[in-house]
Amino acid sequence: MKNLRFGVIAVASLFALTACGGSGAGDYDWKAAPDAAKIAEQGKDLPTYGLAPDWANYGEVVKAFCAKNNATCDHKDTDMSSAEEIVKFDAEKDKPVGTASDIGLMWGPIAEQKGVVPEYLPPSASKLKDWQKGKGGWVATFVGAPSFVVNTDKVPNPPKSWADLLKPEYKGLIATKNPASSGTGQAMVVAAAIANGGSVDNLAPAYDYFKKMKDAGNISAAKMSEETLEKGEAPIQINYDFNGIAQKAALKAKNVNVEVIIPSDGSVWSPSGLIINKYNTAKGDFLKGFIDYVLSDEAQILFAKFGARPIRALNGDLQVPADAKANWLPDASYAPVKEIEITKINVESIVADWEAKVLA
Repeated sequence: MKNLRFGVIAVASLFALTACGGSGAGDYDWKAAPDAAKIAEQGKDLPTYGLAPDWANYGEVVKAFCAKNNATCDHKDTDMSSAEEIVKFDAEKDKPVGTASDIGLMWGPIAEQKGVVPEYLPPSASKLKDWQKGKGGWVATFVGAPSFVVNTDKVPNPPKSWADLLKPEYKGLIATKNPASSGTGQAMVVAAAIANGGSVDNLAPAYDYFKKMKDAGNISAAKMSEETLEKGEAPIQINYDFNGIAQKAALKAKNVNVEVIIPSDGSVWSPSGLIINKYNTAKGDFLKGFIDYVLSDEAQILFAKFGARPIRALNGDLQVPADAKANWLPDASYAPVKEIEITKINVESIVADWEAKVLA
């Protein structure tokens, strides 16, 4: 689990960063096509930040890419938030370690602004909409919808809408991620804003909504995790649908019943993205190849098998086989989910406004 205090410190550090130039990037030509002959050597080890093997099936995605390129890829990940990843890339620029990170797409433009991603956009990025990619260094990969994940053994009458979460019967039962340090929490804010009449330009309804939830005592003091879901310490959790789907399967093996519910009054498609580290030129060819691969049919379907919805499927550019959709919720469940240009949102303002308007 992410260290919340460190996450908040990382956000503060990020605000202090200014865009960097070529420092630490050497003479490596990021604009050139990758040299495929170098990928195996550069891929002997793969230290990543926030790109855990059990996050949306990245373990299988990494294995498949490495197998294609005869790379051993000793993949070791350090759990971090999107803000922490950007700060870490910058802090290590003179002695880079990290290679790639999963990032909430709202943070993609910030990574670019802070100068930690290269001027390299893979050929496969042509399949994305303009707002789903940067000028270089980051691309959208898959989407999730903020949803309710409910232990129905503890809550036999689960909430069906955001409005339901304000009911007294759910006092002390709801766990969330803190948007001051979590991309999942930030997506939750956006979804609640849209469901309550807001927009990408107006998140105020979300802060009013969560202030009511907090004042009603409905937010649990327990951290959001599979363990607290299972034990009933926080039997209602606001999480991505694909995370809930994975938790439902894991807890079913323990005879715990879990339901994943798309709120009937609205949610949003919230994309995750991949960023690569501009400063790690020693692995530049590997990283160019990998950021291209995550948008291939093969990788996109591996995300789908986990329960995440591939970004190209959302765009109508990829037909996902039926067997790869076995873990998805029924299509009808997603009728209330809207697509928005989430990169228009000022994620740094979410951090400040959450502290000032909800926690204060």
